[in-house]
Amino acid sequence: MTDRGADLLIRAGAVHSLVPGQGPLRALAVRGSRVAAVSADPGGLDHLVGAGTQVLDLPGATVLPAFDDTHTHLVFAALGAHDVPVHRARNIPEFLDLIRQRAAVTPEGEWIRTTTNWQELNLAERRMPTAAELDRATDRHPVLVKRGGHNDVVNSYALRLAGVTEDTPAPPGGVIGRGADGRLNGRLIDNALHLVEHLVPAPDRTERVDGLRLASRDYAATGIGTVRDCAVTPEDYAVLLAAREAGALSTRVRVLISALGLTSAAPVEDLLDVMEEWRESSDQWLSVWGVKFGLDGGLEAGATEEPYACDHSFSGMLTWEPDALVEAVEAVVRRGWRVGTHAYGDRAVRTLLDVYERVLARNPGLPAGTLVMEHGGLAGPEQRARAVALGIPVTIQQPLLHDTAEVEEGFWGPERVARLFPARGWIDLGAQVSAGSDFPVGQFGAMRSVWGMTTRQTVIGVKGPEHAITYDEAVTLHTANAARLLGEEHLRGTLTPGRLADLTVWDRDPAHCPDDVLRDLMPTHTFVGGRLVASTGTR
Repeated sequence: MTDRGADLLIRAGAVHSLVPGQGPLRALAVRGSRVAAVSADPGGLDHLVGAGTQVLDLPGATVLPAFDDTHTHLVFAALGAHDVPVHRARNIPEFLDLIRQRAAVTPEGEWIRTTTNWQELNLAERRMPTAAELDRATDRHPVLVKRGGHNDVVNSYALRLAGVTEDTPAPPGGVIGRGADGRLNGRLIDNALHLVEHLVPAPDRTERVDGLRLASRDYAATGIGTVRDCAVTPEDYAVLLAAREAGALSTRVRVLISALGLTSAAPVEDLLDVMEEWRESSDQWLSVWGVKFGLDGGLEAGATEEPYACDHSFSGMLTWEPDALVEAVEAVVRRGWRVGTHAYGDRAVRTLLDVYERVLARNPGLPAGTLVMEHGGLAGPEQRARAVALGIPVTIQQPLLHDTAEVEEGFWGPERVARLFPARGWIDLGAQVSAGSDFPVGQFGAMRSVWGMTTRQTVIGVKGPEHAITYDEAVTLHTANAARLLGEEHLRGTLTPGRLADLTVWDRDPAHCPDDVLRDLMPTHTFVGGRLVASTGTR
C-alpha cells in the first residue's frame, strides 16, 4: 500500500480482524470503501492521518467486522415501517383498536395492512384474531393481518373481494381456516396466502423506498451490514433497485427471488426469464443471490416424521411433490443461479436432501454452495451427516426459536423444540453453517443472535443447552461463514487490507459481557464500505 492517507482512522482497545491466529490489533485505517491498513500499535497508522482524515480515538472500544443476517426479510420490515403496528398490542381489543384507528383515517375500500412481527401467545387471549373480530374493527376496508411469512388473517371484506367462500377448496399445500362451527375464520396458511394477497396493491414507490431507508437503518443500528433477504418478488426487487439508486440502503442486500406458492417447473421458468435482466444490475450493495423455494410450512405446518403433539392425525405439509421440485431446482441451477429451500420439519429436511441428492447426481460439477438448506430446523444426526456429505450449506436462526418456543411446544412438544437448530451438532460435523434471524418471526440483531446461540435461551427458558456454541463460533457464523455462503469471502468477513470496510464499533468487548448485557448490546458505530450508516446518535 501507499502512504497517500486515510479517510478514516480508528484507534481502539481491540480490533478483532477474525483472521485465524491473529491476535487483537489496535488501529485500523480506511481508504475509500476498503480497509487500507491495520496495526497492533495504536499509533502505528498515525502517518496516514491527513487534513481530511476522520479520527475515532476510542481506547475502550472493540472493533469487529459488520455482521450478516443470512436469512431475514428486509422487505417485510420495510413494508411494516408504514403498516399498523399490531406488534405493540397486548391483547386483542388493543390489536383491533390499532386497526380501527387506521381505518378512521383511511379512505373506504382501501386495504389496511399490519406489521408481521407479532406472536399470538404474546396477546392476553393467546390466539389470533378472527375475521369476525376484524370486521368489528372495520367492515368498510379489506384488512390483511400477517404473522410471519406463513400466516394471514383477513376480514370478511377481503374474503369477499377474493371470492373465497365456504365452498372454496384449499389449494395444494395450503389451508383455508375454519372455526369450531365450520365457518371461515379468516385464517390462510402457506399456499393459500395468494388467494387474497394478490389483490393487495403495492404501496406507492416513494413510500416503499422510504420504508427500506428506515428498515435498513434499523438493521445497521444493531451491527448488521449485509442482509440476505429470502423472499423477494420481482416487484420488490424493482423497489430495491430504486432504493439503491436513491442511496437509501444502509445495508448490503443479497436477494433470493421468491418461488413460494409455485408447485411446478413451468412458472419457475417464467420467473427465471424475468430474472435474466438482473444479471447485469448487481453491485456490491445489491445483487440477486438466487431463487427461494419452500418445501413445508412454518411453525404450524412444518412436515414432521412423527405426528404433532397437539393433533396425532397431523404431521404437517409438504408444499411440493418431490419429483416436481427436482425439475424446478434443476431449471434454476441450469441457468446458473443458486437455490435456497425452506425445510423446517425433519420430514421436510429428509425430503429436501433426497431432492438435492438427485439434482447433484443429474448435474455433475455444480459449484459448491449452489444448493442451500434454509432452516434445517429439526435435523437429526443422520440428516446432518447427509447434508455435510452432500456439501449442502445450512442457515440457522436462533432468534426464531427464542421468540416462538412456546408456540412451537404447543404443536411439537418440548422434546422436539429442544432439538431445533442444533448448531453444536452442525459445527462438530464440519458443516458449512451460517446464522440469521428470520425476521419477522425472530427479532434481528447481531448480538441478540450471538447471545441466543451461546445460551439457547428462549421466551420459556433454556431449550437444548447441549446445542449451545461458543461466542467465537457464533460470531464466525455471522461473519466469515456468512461471507462464504454468499461467495464473498474474498471481500468481507474479516478486517484485512483490501477487504471492504464493513465494520462495527462497540463501547465494550462483547466477548466479555454478561449474558443479560450481550442480548441487547448495540454498536456505537456501523460502517459499510467505509460509510457510517448507523451510530448511537442516529437511532
